[in-house]
Amino acid sequence: MSGSQAHHPAHLEPSELGTKEYWDKLYANEVSNHAADPDDIGTVWFDDSDAQASIVDYLDSLAAPCSADDGSALLSKQASLLDLGCGNGSLLLALRAAGWSGRALGVDYSQQGIALARSVAAHASSCHARLLAPDFLHWDIINGPLDALATSPACPALGWDLVLDKGTFDAISLAHDVDAHGRRLADCYRQRVLRLVRPNGGLFLITSCNWTDAELHAWFADQAEPSAPDAAPDGRFQVAGHVKYKTFSFGGVKGQTISTVLFQKV
Repeated sequence: MSGSQAHHPAHLEPSELGTKEYWDKLYANEVSNHAADPDDIGTVWFDDSDAQASIVDYLDSLAAPCSADDGSALLSKQASLLDLGCGNGSLLLALRAAGWSGRALGVDYSQQGIALARSVAAHASSCHARLLAPDFLHWDIINGPLDALATSPACPALGWDLVLDKGTFDAISLAHDVDAHGRRLADCYRQRVLRLVRPNGGLFLITSCNWTDAELHAWFADQAEPSAPDAAPDGRFQVAGHVKYKTFSFGGVKGQTISTVLFQKV
């Protein structure tokens, strides 16, 4: 194991939730349900922790002038947005409803998931004429060619201002697949995300139920070198913030059901 991989947390045991077949089957069922009842948009991940509303509120706070010491905001509401593993597209639609008007693209490796997202967005647009629907693209985050994203009119030339992940790294962490170097896919993810985030201050916001704040720091910020011998350096991430959720105590230890960490590319 290389030095760049030695310090991340131990891998999770693979499970069905890490297989494409699981997600294709889930989203095919949700496409059918949405066709029968357009108000049924499918699963909103981590809804029991109110994650989506908390994420939108947090990002709104970053767009406020008081977010940085010099009075400037970390983000503009015209920022370009990329949602990795978008599923039904609900996070991008929630951001649109909150006034985020920049380029927005959701990608997923499940064609059924993209079909669901497009259908949900079309219905939302029909109900709210002023809603600017995001674009959605079938694309494999780990194996898809990066230039394939350029087929979307939403794709910026120099990388995305904000890349989002709500549960996608969780699923990747449960995959049994390995890459050409024999690494679990979780080992590849950080470098892929770095290549998507724009240089000089672009942001990556990740939400997880499988990893704590400290573990996410270890996966994304504590590795100074590229994850693969043949990977070109694409900068690194540093921790820029956290979303606070309700805590619980068990055995004298406080914790959260989910974690959301903001990283900035430097």
